[in-house]
Amino acid sequence: MTFTAKSSWTRTRQAGAFTVAVAATAALLAGCSSSDGTSDPLAGGGEKGGDTVVVGSNNFAESILLADIYGEALKAKGIKVTYKPNIGSRETTYGLMKNGSVTVLPEYNGSLLAYLDSKATPKSVEETTAALEKKLDAALTLLKPSSAQDKDSVTVNAATARRHRLTADSSIADLKDAAADLVFGGSPEFQTRHQGLAGLKSVYGLEFKSFKSLDAGGPLTQAALKKDTVQVADLFTTDPTIRKEKFVVLKDPKNLFGFQNVQPLVHKDGLPEKGAAALDAVSAKLDTQTLLDLDAQVQLEKKDPLDVATSWLRSVGLD
Repeated sequence: MTFTAKSSWTRTRQAGAFTVAVAATAALLAGCSSSDGTSDPLAGGGEKGGDTVVVGSNNFAESILLADIYGEALKAKGIKVTYKPNIGSRETTYGLMKNGSVTVLPEYNGSLLAYLDSKATPKSVEETTAALEKKLDAALTLLKPSSAQDKDSVTVNAATARRHRLTADSSIADLKDAAADLVFGGSPEFQTRHQGLAGLKSVYGLEFKSFKSLDAGGPLTQAALKKDTVQVADLFTTDPTIRKEKFVVLKDPKNLFGFQNVQPLVHKDGLPEKGAAALDAVSAKLDTQTLLDLDAQVQLEKKDPLDVATSWLRSVGLD
């Protein structure tokens, strides 16, 4: 994602350094075993923030924006905040949450549940949250979910939609005969997740010609779909480029991608009570249309996500 403001450029560089540091630590510890036989670099010993709340984000634009919203809402309550943006995928950030290196992370309840329990099939937001609470690490908890949802999707470009007569009323199942001739694009981890190629095969019977590793619904995936380098891709449903480029999102009648409400994931020892109340207040104000509008400001208008976050918080009285 391209940021126009210097502050965001600096924050992105810090994020890169943090990601490299995590990778370096993992590499260093991979060949060492501790006295108790544990070699997982994320099992403990993370740097704690003390009185500072560390707000992290995954490696895509909307997560960075949501982290900025959370962080600025906490600052408004007098809480010290440090940002660790653009860390990586859930496979990395969940471990950093467990060991306390990150205090707060914007999450999507359905995706997090699928990561922790691929066999879970909740029928409501409440069931999703209840199932998550049973699977979460003991050090973690979830605050109240917002009504805003942003799901992974199976999206085709306009040319593919015309060629195979696919419309907004078509479902993922309608790709079954065509899939063998189509290249799918998405993040590297999409290849192995249940809410990814594994689930598309087991739930819908789809096997694609090949998979092109890109990014998590970001500019690489968007560009590849537009240029027809890939014909199908995993885009997030609040991505404003879907409407702009006339991409077609296929329906998910078997609910592979589940419920995807934006919900703060919190390390229990790191967030004061007034911080939890501040984030619950954010969730109460955030809905899907608002999220789409904010995403458009960042991704299409190229505004600094920190500026977008502070402006929205001001507009709803949470600054």
